[in-house]
Amino acid sequence: MAGIDRPAVTPSGSGRKAVEAVWRIESARIVGTLARYTGDFPMAEDLAQEALAEALVTWPREGVPRNPAGWLLTVGRRRAIDAFRRRSALDERYAALARELGEGGVASGRTGVSAGASRPDSDLLWDPDRIDDDQLALMFLACHPVLSRESQVALTLRVLGGLNSDEIARAFLIPTATVQARITRAKKTLAAAKVPFDIPPADERRRRLGSVLSVLYVIFTEGSTATSGDDWIRPDLAREAVRLARILARLVPEQPETYGLLALLELTAARFPARTGDDGEPVLLEDQDRRRWDHGGIRRGRAALAQAQRVGNGIGAYGLQALIAECHAVAPSVEATDWERIVRLYEMLCQLTPAPIIRLNQAVAISMSQGPAAALQRVDELADSGSLTGSHLLPSVRGELLSRLGRPDDARREFDRAIDLCGNERERNLLARKIAALG
Repeated sequence: MAGIDRPAVTPSGSGRKAVEAVWRIESARIVGTLARYTGDFPMAEDLAQEALAEALVTWPREGVPRNPAGWLLTVGRRRAIDAFRRRSALDERYAALARELGEGGVASGRTGVSAGASRPDSDLLWDPDRIDDDQLALMFLACHPVLSRESQVALTLRVLGGLNSDEIARAFLIPTATVQARITRAKKTLAAAKVPFDIPPADERRRRLGSVLSVLYVIFTEGSTATSGDDWIRPDLAREAVRLARILARLVPEQPETYGLLALLELTAARFPARTGDDGEPVLLEDQDRRRWDHGGIRRGRAALAQAQRVGNGIGAYGLQALIAECHAVAPSVEATDWERIVRLYEMLCQLTPAPIIRLNQAVAISMSQGPAAALQRVDELADSGSLTGSHLLPSVRGELLSRLGRPDDARREFDRAIDLCGNERERNLLARKIAALG
C-alpha cells in the first residue's frame, strides 16, 4: 500500500505478538482518531477491528511496520474511504470528503476528514493535540447513560483496554457470544441515539463523570475479588482498571473524585502480592506478610489521595474509601490499625452512600474496635432488613462474629449458608477451612 511505511524485517513468529502488543497499547488512540475522522463511533470501531484483522494476516508474513500504530491507522482510514464510496456517490458525507480531497484542504470538526497527498496518511490523522481529547471522548462514549452497565463495561474494555471478546469473556467467566452481543448492542444503541463523538460540555461532563468512575470501579472490583470461578483475584483485569484510572486522572485533573478513585485502586492493588499463597488460596489480612505489599503502589496511592484533597473542597465516596485503604496500608499490623478512625470514615461514607455493603464493612471495623458483640448487633439489623439477601458476605461476616463469641454451632450454620451462596471456588474453600477450625 502506498503511503504505509515499509515493514521492518521481523521473524514471522513474532508478528502476531507484535500485533497484540501494539493493539493493547494503541487501540484507544486508533479508535478515537478514527471516530474523530469519520464522526461515527460504531463505524470507527468496526474499521479499527478490520485494520487489526489485516495486521494479523500481514505482519507475520511481511514483518512488523516501523510505525505499527500509524500502519493500523492508515488502513482504517482507507477502509473508511472505501466505505464512503460504497454508500453512494450522492451521500452527503462522501460528497464533502470528495470536495475537500479535490481542494487539498484539511477538514476540521466532528465530521471532517484530514486529507493531503504529500504526507503519510497517519501523520494527517494522528494529531498529538487531539489524542487526549479523543481518549476522553471515548471514555464518556463507552460509559454513556443510554447503555446498560454490562454494555458499558464490555465496551470500555474493548475500545479503551484493547481486550478482545475472548479476553473479556474469560475475565468475567461468561460466553464469548454474550460479550459480542453486548458490544454489538451497545454500538447499535449509540447509533440509534445519535450520540456524538465528542467531550461533553463542562456541566454535563461533571454529571456523567460518576458513570465513568463507576464502570472503572466495577472492573477493578471484579478483578480484586472475583465473584465466580477458580481464582480469588484476577490481577490482569484489576491492573487494566488501574491503568484506565490513571489516564482519566490525567485527562480530568480538576475533579477530586478521579484522584480519589485512582488512590483507592492503587492502595488496594498494592496488597495483591500478599493476598494469595503459592497455591492460589486466599490469605486473610491478619495473616498477610506486609513486607510483600507493593510499597511503590502505596506511595502512588497516597500521592493521588493527597491530590484529591488538594483539588476540591472535600472528597467524595471514592476518596473516603481511599482513606480507609490508607489506614490499612500504613499500619504495621492488624492490631496496630486505627480501627476507630476507620469506623468514623465508614460513618461518613454511609452518609454519602447509604449502601448495605458499606454498613457491613463498618460492622467489621466495629468488631475490631469495640468487639464482636457490638458488631453482631449491627449485622443482625442488616439481616432483619433483608437488604443483603442472596449475598454470601453477610452470613460470612456473621459466622466470623459468632465464632469469636464462642458460638460454634451458630457460626457453622452461617458459614454453611455462605458457602451455598458463594460463587467463587477459592472463597468457598476458605469458608470450609473456617468450619473445620470450629472443631
